[in-house]
Order: sequence, then C-alpha cells, then structure tokens
Amino acid sequence: MLDLDAPPQPRQFLLKLFQQGLAAVNGRSCVHAALRQSVFADNLYLVAIGKAADAMTAGAIDAVGGGLRAGLVITRHGHQDTPVYRDPRIVSLEAGHPLPDEQSLAAGNALRLFLANAPADAHFLFLISGGASSLAEVPVEGVSLASLRTLTRWLLASGLPIDAVNRVRTAFSQIKGGRLLHDLAGRHAELLLISDVPGDVPAHIGSGLLLPTVPRSLPELPAQFADLPQSSLPETEPSNVSTRILATNRQAMQAIMTAASMSGRPAHLHETLPAPEAAACGEYIADFLVDTKPGVHIWGGETTVQLPAHPGRGGRNQMLALAAAQRITGHEGIYLLAAGTDGTDGNSCDAGALVDGGSLIRGTDAAFDARECLSRADAGAFLEASGDLVYTGPTGTNVMDIIIALKEQ
Repeated sequence: MLDLDAPPQPRQFLLKLFQQGLAAVNGRSCVHAALRQSVFADNLYLVAIGKAADAMTAGAIDAVGGGLRAGLVITRHGHQDTPVYRDPRIVSLEAGHPLPDEQSLAAGNALRLFLANAPADAHFLFLISGGASSLAEVPVEGVSLASLRTLTRWLLASGLPIDAVNRVRTAFSQIKGGRLLHDLAGRHAELLLISDVPGDVPAHIGSGLLLPTVPRSLPELPAQFADLPQSSLPETEPSNVSTRILATNRQAMQAIMTAASMSGRPAHLHETLPAPEAAACGEYIADFLVDTKPGVHIWGGETTVQLPAHPGRGGRNQMLALAAAQRITGHEGIYLLAAGTDGTDGNSCDAGALVDGGSLIRGTDAAFDARECLSRADAGAFLEASGDLVYTGPTGTNVMDIIIALKEQ
C-alpha cells in the first residue's frame, strides 16, 4: 500500500495508485486464489491465451503443482515469462498483436492439435485474457492471412465498439464464437477469464473460443471484404464448460479508490466515461477537473479512436491524455494519468501518459504541435517530447484502461 507517512509527489502518487490497481487484478495472484482449494487428478491439461497468459499460467502452476500433465501457452511477442516457458510440461508460443501473423495461424493450429491429442478423460483448464483474438486464429477456408490482416487493420481504425469488432472477427474464424467446442469433443473444461471488455460479457472475451455468441448482423464492411466466406455459429450453450471471471476493470478501480482514500484525500469513482471517443473524453475530463473541488477521480473502461490512413505513434490513452493536456494547460495542481492495464497503448510499447498543466508548454517548446499530433494520431511523439509517457512493460493482466486524476488544493 501507499506509504502514508511519506506522501509521494503528485506524479509518483498517481503512478503508485495505478500500480495498486494492477496488483488487484494480477493474473498470477487471481488464478492462484481461484484454484488454491481445487483438487485435480493427474489429467489436467492447460490452455492459456492472451497478454496475461504467462502470468495466469504461473498462478495455475502455483496452485496445482504436479497435477498439471501438459500445457499450451500462447502470448504476445515479448510477453513470455521465464518460469512458464522453462517448464518442460508446457509448450510456450508467441504470436502477433494487434495484427495476427504467421505465428498466430501456427498457434491456432497448435491449439487444435493440442486438444486433439489430449486423452478422452482430460480435464481442461482454459485461461483467457485480452489479446487472445489475434494471438491464435484458424481462419475460414478461403480467407488468407493477408485478408485477415487487412480486415483487422480496418477494424482497428474503424472506431467500432468491441462487441461489433468481435462479431466481425468471429464471422471469419473456425475457432471463435464457440467453434472450438467442436475440438473439445464433450470433455469438461474450466474457463477462467480476465475481462478486457465493457460489461464483462464472457463470450466477448477473446472472441469467445468456448462460448457461442448470440447471432447478430455484422456492421457494414468495406466492399473488399464482401465476398470473404463466413462460418455459422454453434446453436447451443455448452454444458461441459464452467466459466468464471476472475478480474475486471471495476476491481482495479475499487483497489485504486481504497488506496486513494487511505491517503487522506477525497476520492471519487466515476461509473462511466464521459465520452466514447478518446480525445473528446480527455477534453470532458479536463474541463471537469478545472471546475471541480480538490481530490482524486477515477474512471475506467475503453474509449475508441478513428485512425487516419497512416497513424503515428501511440494509442487511445495517449490521445486522451494529450487532449486533456490542452485543456489544463496553465492550471497548476492538476494531473491526469491514462494508461492501459496491459502495459501497452495502441502501436506503442508505452502504457499511456501522465500529463499536467505544463505538458503542453514542454511539448511545444520541443517544436511539436498538439493539434497536429492529435489529427495524425501521433500523440506519442508529442508526449515523448514533453516527458509524459508512462512505461510499465508487460503487467500480467489486461482489464481495459484506467484514468486517474488528481486536483490539489
């Protein structure tokens, strides 16, 4: 917890609050807590897919120890963790995110082969976190990797909400939307999830590998995708899959709220983001902070960004932060942190940014124009120059984004 005897400076205070939120939803500790009372025979087969796959797997190993027979772990390039990939029982793979790559297709085929080779009495433990949609894929026959990558680029730039994005992903997949149930072949599976989707809908996490989604029409797609073959959805809910969500954005926010309250400052948890689009959301929050009383304010969720043809550096959190920085410029004592809980933001390796009333001046003095950077989706370039980027590295979790703001006396 925060050291209340030596209150940190404002920027360090917000960073420590963010770390408190991450600790509350850490994949290793959440999975260990969920499984520590479980008893498994020696027929446990583990599948972990997502940005938090290695952390979740480490938690399972902590809990079940020798009860694990074999495992397949699929995570993002650069997110492998030593205790997992050195375990001789586990095949550990890395693949592309946010765009699927050749390794994503190899991982999808490895997943189906792993299930096919497991014995008839196998008990499966699935550990799924955000990022799974691009990390393992078996596209419908006739859909090439090039088409899949082009479609994914369009989806990422479209500004569509995640449920619509997942409907499109599912339509062109042989394993998403519950289709992997066919490979499970009636064997029991325990499905543990870390939610990175609004509403924490289990079937939306990782595009629902074992959970069929309600059939709904697709959003309008560009003409170039009109002739791509699609697959049908399974019609029934599985009776052989038990599902639990272990970590959510709300849990991270509550942990931050508790830590902020213990610091003696007034703390406020906001139920919804004030706007769906990243820059507009940053502007609304900044205007609110200028007019509100001192204290800590916490928001969580996920904004959208409609990208230009050739976006620059950064993601939705950096866009939100830079838009906010424009509105709080010159206001002393206002600080805002916007970051992805997975440790990445858009196409950058930074989690997000922490801005204050001097951010715009620092970036402008370095010859960057904030409006131009926002229009080019290049907020990261400005924020690097202003010294406001936040880097965490892989965090072992993924529960959407967190925004923490502090207004001092």
